[in-house]
Amino acid sequence: MRLTRIRFKIPWLLLTAALIGGCVAAPVQEMSDARQAIQAATQAGAASYSPGPLAKAQALMEVAEKRLELGEFSSAREAAVSAKRLALAARVQAMEQRNGGGR
Repeated sequence: MRLTRIRFKIPWLLLTAALIGGCVAAPVQEMSDARQAIQAATQAGAASYSPGPLAKAQALMEVAEKRLELGEFSSAREAAVSAKRLALAARVQAMEQRNGGGR
């Protein structure tokens, strides 16, 4: 009977460990996406046409990098996703401003 309990618990322990391990993985893709979005915004002229959102995106990216270094993956992921969102908005705003003031 005791052996049966152990056999039953092992798969559950492995499944739980896999799920927890997947939740705390480093946000590599989110960090990359945010960096690319900031680069695209900069290339679109956001420094001139949409400096506020671009600066906020860059600041959030710095926060994400610091949190990543500390192993705070969840908050690093949140900061990176927010940075990407702001950078994309800055890019759109810059392109609209550059192409005629957002008609």
